[in-house]
Amino acid sequence: MSEQTIALVTGANKGIGYEIAAGLGALGWRIGVGARDRRRRDTAVEKLRAAGTDAFGVPLDVTDDASVSAAARLIADHAGGLDVLVNNAAITGGVPQTPTTVDPATVRAVVETNVIGVIRVTNAMLPMLRASASPRIVNMSSSVGSLALQTAPGIDMGPVPAAYLASKTFLNALTIQYVKELGDTNILINSGCPGFTATDLNGFSGVRTPQQGAAIAIDLATLPDDGPTGGFFDDAGTVPW
Repeated sequence: MSEQTIALVTGANKGIGYEIAAGLGALGWRIGVGARDRRRRDTAVEKLRAAGTDAFGVPLDVTDDASVSAAARLIADHAGGLDVLVNNAAITGGVPQTPTTVDPATVRAVVETNVIGVIRVTNAMLPMLRASASPRIVNMSSSVGSLALQTAPGIDMGPVPAAYLASKTFLNALTIQYVKELGDTNILINSGCPGFTATDLNGFSGVRTPQQGAAIAIDLATLPDDGPTGGFFDDAGTVPW
């Protein structure tokens, strides 16, 4: 491993993912821009490089085993290892999406990207993360996945798509399980909520900018070695599970 910190951000060609890549790149890190669309990926890499970030493209479809395996090989060959993984790629599955009307195929597609995709990418990158001096895994979740907030009196989570909401609850549970299994390692693993951010995921209806939404991921990616693990955080602090 070189002394330069190496990070992979999935879904980094636009929105919050791009801003996470830009923020970490501004720290002098080398950034793998994970994205499945070649044109958008190349455009993002060019833009990041123009801003001074040491960025390289990583063809990556988190729903495809072969693509993820190839991405791991590319990072190992191109960067020599990996220190930080930000699992940011996600889909909503479209709206409206209520439990009584949602197509089961939509649920499968959302979980395949938002949950199984995280498992697929994390496990493929884990050998490199284990070899890092200060490894971090950041799972980009959402407060809409909080069971505590969903059931708290007086709190209205809004018309959140059912499959998307459940996928983030699932992702939070997965984060905890990774922490339990990898508790004897130095890998810090946390879930982060970007807040209601204006991206194409919600038709740009959010009230926060992508740069603001990226802040929590940058914070969790840069935690000190004695920082928290197994937590769920947003800009204001701890989010209840």
